[in-house]
This record gives sequence, C-alpha cells and structure tokens, in this order.
Amino acid sequence: MIDQALLNHAAGVLKTISADQRADTALRYYFERHGYIQPPARRVISHAVFVYFRWFQWLDEKASPQKRLEQAQGLHERFTADPKSIKTEALAALAVPDWLKTELTELPADYLRQLQRDPALWLRARPGQVHRLAKALFCGELTPQAPDALRFTGTSDLFKSEPFKAGAFEIQDLASQLVSVAAAPLPGETWWDACAGEGGKTLHLADLMMNKGLVWATDRHEKRIETLKRRAARAKLFNYRTAFWDGSARLPTKAKFDGILLDAPCSGVGTWQRNPHARWTTTPTDVAELAATQLAMLNHIAGSLKPGGRLVYSVCTLTRSETTAVAAAFTALHPELEPLPLASLKSTQPALFLWPHELNANGMFIATWQRKK
Repeated sequence: MIDQALLNHAAGVLKTISADQRADTALRYYFERHGYIQPPARRVISHAVFVYFRWFQWLDEKASPQKRLEQAQGLHERFTADPKSIKTEALAALAVPDWLKTELTELPADYLRQLQRDPALWLRARPGQVHRLAKALFCGELTPQAPDALRFTGTSDLFKSEPFKAGAFEIQDLASQLVSVAAAPLPGETWWDACAGEGGKTLHLADLMMNKGLVWATDRHEKRIETLKRRAARAKLFNYRTAFWDGSARLPTKAKFDGILLDAPCSGVGTWQRNPHARWTTTPTDVAELAATQLAMLNHIAGSLKPGGRLVYSVCTLTRSETTAVAAAFTALHPELEPLPLASLKSTQPALFLWPHELNANGMFIATWQRKK
C-alpha cells in the first residue's frame, strides 16, 4: 500500500480537481506548489490519483479521500494480479458512464479490462533509428504496428536522457503515430496539419517527408505553437510553417495542399485509460457539440485540397457520433471527394477504429478521402 504521507498528498490533489480541470493538470499545479516532492514520490502520487478515477464507481462515497484512495489501490492490485477477478458485468456497469453504451458500436470485455490497466508509454524514434534508441535506453519493446514505435518499460526520467536532448525521439502514443502513418506523406509534398496542438503529428509528418517539402501547422493556441517550435528545434526539423487558425471558415492561407490532416477536437473517449477522470466529466452534450464542430471544420478545409490530394480525419474517441456519423455526413456533402482505403495501415477500408485493447494504446478513429482528379 501507499505511504501515509504520499496518500495525504494524493488526497490533497483530489481536492483541487474539478470538471473544468483535468487530473494531470491538477497534479502539475500541485507539484509546482509543493516543489520539495521528489520525482519518485510524484510518480506514486500521480499513479494513486489515476487509479482512484479508474475505480471511482466502486468506492465508498461516504469514506474519507484517503480511505477511498486505499480502496482504489486495493482494487488495482487485485485486478493487476488477476484481471478476471473483476467480472465483466461489473466493469460494464461501473468502469464507464451509462451513456457510453449507446455511443459505442460495441463494448468488448477486453476493452473494459484495458481501461482499468496502467497505460503504456510509447516513444517515436526518428525514422530508421528505433533499434538504436532501444539499445540506448535499455528498456524498450518494439512493435510491428508502427515502424518507429518503441514502448518504454523503464522508470528513468526520459526528459533528462541523452537521446531526448539529442532529439532522437518524441513521446507520442502509438495510436497517434499511426495517424501519420495512415497519411503517408511523401518527400516534397505540401501538407496542412490543421489542429497541430503541440506538434506531435506535425513533426511526424515532417520526419516522414525526410525534412523535404512543407508542413503547415496551425492551431488556435499560441502556447501550443511555441511548444511545437521548441520540439522542432530539438529534432532539427525545419520543413514547417506555423499560423493561427481557430477552426472557422476564415482559413489561414489560400494555398492548396497535397494532403490535409485534421486531428479534430473531440471527447477524448479513446484516452480514458490514460485520463480516467474524464470518464466522469464528459457528457453526451459534449459529444453532440463536438461532432457538429468536427463536421464544420471538415467542410471548411475540404476546398484546400489539390486535385488528387488526400484528407485524413482523426479523433482520439470511439463514439459513433464523432466517428462514423461525421464521416458519413461529410461524404454525403462532398461528392468531389471519394473515400480512400487506408492502404498504409494494411486496410481495404477508408475508415478504421483503433481499439485500446488491440494496440495497448489510446483508442483512435481514422478516415481518409481523396479529391477526384
């Protein structure tokens, strides 16, 4: 079990978490205010908080925060020792909110069990360097799913490692890596990463293009763009350009692109293993509003494709409203585009769900189209 002092810190974090503030954000602020807490203790506290929200529905609501944290830790240890010790019916009833059952095309038992496990930490090596990275870090497992992906199994601080300082890898979930693999950009092409965020997929696209051609990276948050620039500098990638775009019909450029990636804002259901607090704050209203936003953004950017250009739509969610429903509505509105099979992911289908229990990673939906020539 957890040391009482660390348990008290975890309880202190819980008091600061709200529907408007994610657990990881609350943890970051808490550690900033309590700078004396060392990294090993921070890992224990963070883990306790995430475990708490994974098992939230099992806990005695009348008990103290410390007692509930202990209950969650006991359930976690029991489940880790024997995943089948928690019945599938209990997981379906308690591991996810009721409304999700009407939004998912299926609710597999393996998916529910995956949600209760600690998430894997995935790295993306620079192209062709994954074996060298695995050797340098000593703790890593390769996967056939993505050519440059490495699952980190160690406990050392990656940000202080020499490979990180040298720009040899990025921390990027496997499902996120597969989005850029699906895009399959070619050296010399021009791409637009429309919702670039902090640049994980922008840098991957640039890497796949061998630092040739151009990637436009846009976002509505300047801080995210600044982070993107720092990451690109560390990786020594220069074939990108940044601009502001808020998702509206007013586009940042009149240029036409060989490819556009829209990794749209979404409910994040696919990240509920890594961000379990969101299971209890996300609502059906959020899903409906986000689906409308996603379709509007797709409509705004569709005209920016060159003839023969490819459009990739990705969301780290699994809800019907934000995935197949958006894709179907968009296809119906745009006869100038045709669904494009995801050949680079070895699929003959133009849309694909990536499930957490199949990848040991986030859940993701990817759909692709091509503008008719």
